[in-house]
Amino acid sequence: MLSAFVFIPLIGALVILVLLRSSLLIRSFALLTSLVHLLLAISIFVIFQQQHSGSTDPVMVEKLGWIKSAIPSFPAEYFLGLDGLSAPLVLLCGLLGFISVCASWRIEKRVKLYFVLILVLLTAVSGVFVALDLVLFFIFWELELIPMYLLIALWGTGRAHYSAMKFLIFTAFGSAFLFVGIMLFFVSFGTFSMVEELDMSLLVVPAQLIFYILLVGFVIKLPIWPLHTWLPDAHTDAPTPISVLLAGILLKMGGYGILRINIGLFPDAAKAASSFFFIIGVIGILYGAMIVLRQTDLKRLIAYSSVSHMGFVMLGISAMGSDSMDAALHGLTGSAMQMFTHGTITGLLFFMVGVIYDRTHTRHIPDLKGLSHQIPVASVGLVIAGLASLGLPMTSGFVSELLVFLGVFNAWGFLAVLPILGIVITAGYILWMIQRILFGESLARYNTIADTDFAEFLPMMLLIVAIMVIGIYPAILTDVFKVEFLSLLNGLF
Repeated sequence: MLSAFVFIPLIGALVILVLLRSSLLIRSFALLTSLVHLLLAISIFVIFQQQHSGSTDPVMVEKLGWIKSAIPSFPAEYFLGLDGLSAPLVLLCGLLGFISVCASWRIEKRVKLYFVLILVLLTAVSGVFVALDLVLFFIFWELELIPMYLLIALWGTGRAHYSAMKFLIFTAFGSAFLFVGIMLFFVSFGTFSMVEELDMSLLVVPAQLIFYILLVGFVIKLPIWPLHTWLPDAHTDAPTPISVLLAGILLKMGGYGILRINIGLFPDAAKAASSFFFIIGVIGILYGAMIVLRQTDLKRLIAYSSVSHMGFVMLGISAMGSDSMDAALHGLTGSAMQMFTHGTITGLLFFMVGVIYDRTHTRHIPDLKGLSHQIPVASVGLVIAGLASLGLPMTSGFVSELLVFLGVFNAWGFLAVLPILGIVITAGYILWMIQRILFGESLARYNTIADTDFAEFLPMMLLIVAIMVIGIYPAILTDVFKVEFLSLLNGLF
């Protein structure tokens, strides 16, 4: 079933490329493919809930010899599996993939190529989340690079080619570090498996060296200050559906890589690096929040808010420096939750900005005012996304940040007050944005704009439901994450 989840978007892309000519048929088939992908993701998550039974062993495993069969000295395998870390992200991938295709319905330029690229991108990201072999993981990691570059360059606005090239250079730079780290891992342990027990006495270089080499590759994708500069440009110039995918799924590849590989394979090195994670996390949270205050472009504002929110992923990991296993467990669970909740919340924010831009043809905040009079339904979506982003209780954003702080206060004491300033600043700019755009006297030039149609209402409601359900009953995800991290931490405490 995992192979089907990974490759159905690719099969759909090939069908569109070879067989379909009509733009309507291409859009419809891409939407159907993404719907099947979503239904598979839901099925996989439900089956995982039934099968894992508190165990950390991967389930739904699919394993073939692949390169290992032909070259035994290079033991790369086709190895897929699902555990408590990857299962929620599989669900997120299916959900945002479907929503991004829905949001692409009005694409008119090079329709065939656009939907082929977006489906190939879904295959790449899906593969990253279920691969348990480092070579296979790296192949899927690299596969997303060219589709995303082309989607920004060919369908973006403004300085699209510049932003796409900047994305390409930064990502390729990070990939070089990943490749070196993976090769050092193989030379030391003679395996590419992510689930085998490792004998650290076999290391040919210090574990910390491999740890930090891999970390550079992952934090570029996350991204974290000071390696974040590609993100605001990419978001600003990318088409809205691609911004949804970029913020909602592609950034999570970086966080997933840190939790899966850095933390999962080198927990002792991660614990020793807890001070580094804390410092970088706090700087990212405060820097991103303060830079947002200067933004007047809606997409750029949300892009910098992502830099701030991804700082919480690093902050939660820093709780591994605590003497309490419970604190470390809360921190790691909060980091994983932050990835899922940020995907749904920021996905909704970018989607609603796209709805507003389609009607007003501007993202310049001073040119927007009183839109709640003309688009009340869309306004509700933007308000819910904004309140979830600032961490309002009963929304998913509150749960993830609460868990992070439960871990961090125990580990760092009074210093944990610093990232709270980021939350205060976040509340300020989110409420200012909502007040400035939606309320006050409406502008006459927007009196004729229409509210959301069904093609926009459905994705909006799917994301709102995800945000509210996780906010009200977070155990759906926290119980899954905790089982995975508890096993890891048992060996450290």
